Amino acid sequence: MTGEQLYQTACAACHGRDGKGQPESVVGFDTPLPDFTDCAFTTPEADLDWSSVVHMGGRARALDRRMPAFGEALSGLEIDNVIHHLRSFCAEPSWPRGELNFPRPFFTEKAFPENEAVLTVAMTRRPEVAVDPQFLFEHRIGKRAQYEINVPLAFHRDIGGTWSRGVGDVNLALKYALYDSLSRGLIVSAGGEATLPTGSESKGLGTGTPIFEGFGMLGKALPGAGFVHVHAGFEAPYDADVAGKAVFLRSAVGKTFAVRGWGRAWSPMFEVLAARSFGAPTDWDLVPQLQVSLSGLQHVLLNVGLRIPVQQPLSRSKTMMVYLLWDWFDGGLLSNWRTR
Repeated sequence: MTGEQLYQTACAACHGRDGKGQPESVVGFDTPLPDFTDCAFTTPEADLDWSSVVHMGGRARALDRRMPAFGEALSGLEIDNVIHHLRSFCAEPSWPRGELNFPRPFFTEKAFPENEAVLTVAMTRRPEVAVDPQFLFEHRIGKRAQYEINVPLAFHRDIGGTWSRGVGDVNLALKYALYDSLSRGLIVSAGGEATLPTGSESKGLGTGTPIFEGFGMLGKALPGAGFVHVHAGFEAPYDADVAGKAVFLRSAVGKTFAVRGWGRAWSPMFEVLAARSFGAPTDWDLVPQLQVSLSGLQHVLLNVGLRIPVQQPLSRSKTMMVYLLWDWFDGGLLSNWRTR
C-alpha cells in the first residue's frame, strides 16, 4: 500500500482525509487534533519526531494516549511512506524542514529560524565574582525570518567585596534563511544586530555606545546524526573612541544520541570561538558542552558547558555556562512532560 492508502485506512478516521483533523462530534473526544496542512506547525518537526509517535503512540512524545502505536502493525518502510504522505499536506515547500534545526550551542548562532526562549547563566570566580544571566526571546516571522531580543543582567563583586548589579546592553537582532536543502542537509542564513547602550558604563555593565553587527550562519548535517555550525560576523561601534571594531568566527560540532532511537536526546558539542578587535591579538576560547532534553515532548532542554580561554588564563578566567531552553511554540513550559 502507498503512504496515501495507509493514511486513509489507518489515520483518516481521526485526522481527516484532508489532514485537518476531524471535529469532536466525529471522534468523540475533546482533545484538539493537529492540522497537518499548517506548514508552521508541521515543518519544524523532524521525521524522527513523527516516526516516534507513529511507532509508539502519543506516549513517545508525552502527547495524548488516544494516539495509538502502529509499530507492530506497520513496517518501518510503511511508516516512512505514511510520514511522506503527511508531509504532502503542507502545500508550501519553501519552509525549512526540522531536520535542519540542529541543537543549539552557547555562542554559535543557529541558521534555522526558531521560536525559543533561552535563559543562560554564566559564572566566573576571578579576578572578581561574576554571575551574568541573560534572557533571549526568539520569534519566527513567516517561513524564513526571525527576530530576537536579548536582555543581559549582571551581578559582579569586585576584589574589595563591593557588588554592582543591573541591566547590561540590550541586543535586538533579525535573521533570514537565505538557502536550505534537505537533500544536502544544509541551511544558510544572514542577519544584523544592534546593541543598545542600556547598561551602566560606570559600573562596567555596558559599552557606552551603540554597536552594530552583521553576521552569517551555516548549519550542516553530518553522517550519523552529527552536525556542524559556523557563525561569522563583524562589529562596528557608533563611537569608535569608546569601542573598537571587531570580527569574530564561531564554530560548533556535535552529535545527537537518542535513547532507544527516539527517547531522551543527548547532544555533546564542542565550540571553538575566535574574536579579534582591530589592533589587538585574537582571543581564542574552547567550549565543551552537553545538551539534554528534559521534557517528554523534548521542547525543554538543558545545556551545561565550560568556556576555557586558550591564552592569558590569568586575566581571562574559565566560565561555567548553563542554559535552559524552551521551544514555546511546541507547548507550555510545564506541559507535555508526561503522557496525558
